[in-house]
Amino acid sequence: MLKPQASATRELLNLDGLWLFATSDEVDDQPWQARLATHRQAPVPASYNDLFNDRAIRDHVGDVWYQREIHVPRGWAGERIFVRFDAATHHGAVYLDDVFVGEHAGGYLPFEFDVTDLVTPGSAHRLSVAVNNELTRTTIPPGKTETGPNGKKVCTYLHDFYNYAGLHRSVWLYAVPATRVADVSVITDRDGAAGLVNYLVETTGAAEVCVRLTDEDGQVVATGSSKSGTLRVESVNLWQPGAAYLYELTVELCDGDELVDTYRLNVGVRTVEVRGNEFLINGEPFYFTGYGMHEDHDVRGKGHDMAHLVNDMALLKWTGANSFRTAHYPYAQEVLEYADRHGIVVIDETAAVGVNLGVQGGLTGIGPEPTFTEETFGTETRQAHEQHIRELIARDKNHPCVVMWSIANEPASNEEGAREYFEPLVNLARELDPTRPLTYTVVMMANHENDKMADLFDVLSINRYWGWYVFIDDLPLAEAVLERDLRGWVERFGKPIMMTEYGADTLAGLHSADGTPWSEEFQSDIYEMYHRVFDRTPEFIGEQVWNFADFRTVPAIHRIGAGNKKGIFTRDRRPKMAAHTLRQRWTSIGDRKPTESTPSPPPNPAVDHILAAMRKHAGG
Repeated sequence: MLKPQASATRELLNLDGLWLFATSDEVDDQPWQARLATHRQAPVPASYNDLFNDRAIRDHVGDVWYQREIHVPRGWAGERIFVRFDAATHHGAVYLDDVFVGEHAGGYLPFEFDVTDLVTPGSAHRLSVAVNNELTRTTIPPGKTETGPNGKKVCTYLHDFYNYAGLHRSVWLYAVPATRVADVSVITDRDGAAGLVNYLVETTGAAEVCVRLTDEDGQVVATGSSKSGTLRVESVNLWQPGAAYLYELTVELCDGDELVDTYRLNVGVRTVEVRGNEFLINGEPFYFTGYGMHEDHDVRGKGHDMAHLVNDMALLKWTGANSFRTAHYPYAQEVLEYADRHGIVVIDETAAVGVNLGVQGGLTGIGPEPTFTEETFGTETRQAHEQHIRELIARDKNHPCVVMWSIANEPASNEEGAREYFEPLVNLARELDPTRPLTYTVVMMANHENDKMADLFDVLSINRYWGWYVFIDDLPLAEAVLERDLRGWVERFGKPIMMTEYGADTLAGLHSADGTPWSEEFQSDIYEMYHRVFDRTPEFIGEQVWNFADFRTVPAIHRIGAGNKKGIFTRDRRPKMAAHTLRQRWTSIGDRKPTESTPSPPPNPAVDHILAAMRKHAGG
């Protein structure tokens, strides 16, 4: 799905701003048929939960209603007119005046509807949207929604971040020609010093297709005259980590001398490859440094904000990081556009977090029921997961910053049925995009002996909290266990391995001379311990700490201030001591792993016994 844009043949109207807002408890059964009976307004884009200092709204489960008046420009007569939502978390149902337009399931990806026959250019119309935050066993992410004894719905979920909801991203009204560019796909390659831009244009009708590629100075470097082909760029400027270069591909549809439609797309020429135990960008080994992140800020929740985007990316660069993972859902497309422009490498992740009933059993990995059955996460769940993968790749396939797809976070890969559930998803992702490697992040209770599906993927992305959730009082033992753990994955699978989560909760301002847990000193100590192990693992290709910044969670006894405190920065982006620890390391190593190894600790006879006991409890 192409992102709408203004051009010589296209017009675009942004519908962000203050919308009327009400919960389903406050309106009649068919609230779209008239002006919402409320004076409350909510900003778009933003989560609604934290806006009103009202617990009933914050904790509401079910539909909420957004409504506003839209004015269709009179100059749009004869055009096809669409309304587009960049995201509605987790389900959106759209009404125009009294008419139901359509709906979409999945809270982090865009959807749009052709409303040409429902609007009159030059007139005003009532646009209403029901946004639903309920999670079930067939949603991505999954969860459970039940009605409590008080008649109120309650949503429980299997992920450790707050279930913010609402219109988190922009809403648009746009006009395009009837015959138009419907989609553009680009795959880049190299031939010596030349760059190759393979393109495919899809159109809604018959027209002549012309394409041209211009450099950053606006000079034409290649042209084409068909719906598909290869553009050759001599002495190409490659898109590289930390040194982005973007060409512009212009697609024009013509009828004789008349321009029918035009669309522009930024193109970064680069290659991505896994070879042996290396991850290569443009044929050179790349070492990931960076973060798992969250779209999470005070007041706005998950609402996209350009100022926060620029500030977060500046802080990421300040620490010397070169990458991030979109944990645990696709981020706003503007985030990827920024990463494209600034050479930031991205692991793009689906919203499939919590496909793991074992998390209910804590670190034992033994849940109250198996994860992969038709009664839990079966065919219907996988079908929703498949649709999410289709929409994610369709949206993000042309971004050069995206170098790998992560199709799930911490699934129950140690349980029976995991392979049967995930193998079709792996095959689908490879069919949709054969150019990028695939990964998933491995939960603590999955190890190299009991994991059922790691061989299906290209890169092993390991999440580990030795020294925090386990062995918090014994970092030397945690170090030995971590090294044995990673070595087992390497020896069994022979694939590149990286750490996509590691860290410790830290209360900003708490200091300790002897490194007491929760102190800023302890957080730095645990990172230094992990880094020693990474540097002793030749197959290691990267480190992404958890998390970039503190973020909101469901209130819990171990969540001070209702938040996860593993951030390198506080929620309002103040650096903790660990930010300086990481900055010192990452600014010195750049995109290359350190070559000097630290010695391994002496063998610890307790390690094998401990790991064997943990494998037994984890079902492996």
